[in-house]
Amino acid sequence: MIGSSVRDPIGDHLLTPRNAALVVIDYQPSQFSGVNSIDRDLLRENIVSTVRTAKAFGLPVVHSTINVATGRGQPTVPELAQLLVDDPPVDRTTTNAWEDPEFLAAVRATGRRKLILCALWTEICMAFPALDALAEGYDVYPVVDAIGGTSEEAHRAGIRRVVQAGAHPISWVSLAVELQRDWTREETVNDVIEIVLTDRLLKGATA
Repeated sequence: MIGSSVRDPIGDHLLTPRNAALVVIDYQPSQFSGVNSIDRDLLRENIVSTVRTAKAFGLPVVHSTINVATGRGQPTVPELAQLLVDDPPVDRTTTNAWEDPEFLAAVRATGRRKLILCALWTEICMAFPALDALAEGYDVYPVVDAIGGTSEEAHRAGIRRVVQAGAHPISWVSLAVELQRDWTREETVNDVIEIVLTDRLLKGATA
């Protein structure tokens, strides 16, 4: 069966490899240690899968850390840093990344108006830039199972706050399949099968 024709890859209201960018904020040891809304090992697996997906589809990536230069924070955790070696972090002192001029310039330089947003913690470093981006007319997609808050209620409140402002929550699996969308798009199908099925959802499954 021949797949459906590809819709406008830039104007599509859904996410495509041509209209979206991934933003990864503050995946650092101290931020992980403060997460209490999701199992931290699962969170690491989910953000790694999210970044691998973005890389497979060639999405621009904006990578940021907080307080590394001041010595108050440690760099991005190694399993993510090795995936982001071509995307050196914009280091900030502002809890709201949108208030950092270098970060904001990096986002604008992608030329993308749909931002797939991953940050620790949900209620602060995700919510603040999400709200500012929405106010500037960006479409924002927080990856709800690749982010985490200081408590379950804080995570839920952060998600509710940005949804009320117009954000579109997604999961890491739905992100991968939305970008792929048609299994006849052969250039990425093997990557998606490996990232989503082989390495994660079907791992350890028995026949």
